[in-house]
Amino acid sequence: MTLDITAEQQAAPAGSGIRAGIGGRVVLRILAGLGVLWGAATLTFLGVRLAPGETVDVLIGEQPRTPEIEAAIRAEWGLDSPAVVQYARYLWNIAHGDFGRSYVLQRPVAEVIGSQVGPTLALTGAALLVAIVFAVVVATTTARRRRARSVANSVELALVSTPSFWLGIVLLSVFSFQLKVFPVASNKGLSALVLPALALGLSLGAVISQVLRDGLERALDEPFAVTVRSWSVSETGLRVRHGLRHASLPAVTLTGWLVGGLLGGAVIIEEVFGRPGLGRVTVEAVLAQDLPVVLAVAILSALVYVVISTLVDLLYLALDPRLRRAARGEGGR
Repeated sequence: MTLDITAEQQAAPAGSGIRAGIGGRVVLRILAGLGVLWGAATLTFLGVRLAPGETVDVLIGEQPRTPEIEAAIRAEWGLDSPAVVQYARYLWNIAHGDFGRSYVLQRPVAEVIGSQVGPTLALTGAALLVAIVFAVVVATTTARRRRARSVANSVELALVSTPSFWLGIVLLSVFSFQLKVFPVASNKGLSALVLPALALGLSLGAVISQVLRDGLERALDEPFAVTVRSWSVSETGLRVRHGLRHASLPAVTLTGWLVGGLLGGAVIIEEVFGRPGLGRVTVEAVLAQDLPVVLAVAILSALVYVVISTLVDLLYLALDPRLRRAARGEGGR
């Protein structure tokens, strides 16, 4: 009985140490993400303050300057207060989702962004799904197969070298204008999302597949692959169930970095396919010098980057047992 109690007493601190190690890593990553968001908000505030001309003129855009609008801007931004008070007030408003008012559109910025963020996130998510499926299928079917790899390299090079808007125009010409399979310009139903997602996601998938295939080929030469083959596991099972997990870390890292490019590409793709979304809002805001909207889009982009990079870091713990062991060791200490 004494030995059992002692073992339980020793196991309890170890378990709490594991949770503390992994939990501490998560907390540090979240704090780092908040630091990035704070930096993005600070840069946008400095951008307004350091822009040429008076702050009221910068914020008013192309709208005619009237005493009523000027008074509203001064009250909203606290321009009669010291700069430190303005900065604190700006951060407070941003933290509560208040990005001010667009005096060009005569609407709150949060309302402008909120009405358009859904279609953009749907397009970005669909494009990311296309990229991942393309990369996994191509990598697993062509790794260590010389002829298939040569064909895949040519296709990947062509996709990477092709601008997304040009690929979108080609897809529209073939599948919308000639074959009439998908709608030309619509935001209703999954069929309207297929061509934009392909145009945006295929080039990203081509880059990821190259990295994933290289990692998979290295993984298939590892000793564990010999052991798995001795279990009479099929080659496809070895690649999908075992090889991909060992080969995925570099591809996951690359995907996290490239997701930001999807948001930038969505601006052009939304224009090509006539879709609503942040792309059109951003273009119109830049042309109209609607600075509050531009600043809100910049902060939203930083938020998306922080969320994606945090998820990638947490995904590392799920994919690589070595990182979990390192976290456990930190927690144990």
